Amino acid sequence: MAREFSRTDRVAQQVHKEVASILQNEYKHRVGEMPLITVSDVDVSRDLAHAKIFVTIYNSTEEEGKAQIKQLAEYKKFIRSILAKRIRMRSVPDLHFFEDKSIIEGMRISNLVSQTIAKDESKRDTDESEEQE
Repeated sequence: MAREFSRTDRVAQQVHKEVASILQNEYKHRVGEMPLITVSDVDVSRDLAHAKIFVTIYNSTEEEGKAQIKQLAEYKKFIRSILAKRIRMRSVPDLHFFEDKSIIEGMRISNLVSQTIAKDESKRDTDESEEQE
């Protein structure tokens, strides 16, 4: 019977879980005040040498987001050392952080759709009230 998940998928899932925990607990205590950061996805290379970590940064401008990604890149050795203590692997993947704007963009589009629907309904209500008069 074939395996349901490949090794890279299992490693990515474990790295996702642990990096999210590290950012929530250890990283914020070391850095201090920071915006809300969520690990949205992790992509591990086939040779398990590199991990692309996609993070969503809430309530920040584009400049603040870039600064936060730069700060994560500066602290990646610290994050990787804690990750090495938590997962059992011969070698821990090198971490690369990228900003993921898909969640924020999805929320923006959803709000636009909701606003458009509300405008259409109010327009329809005014048209119906004019027809009744």
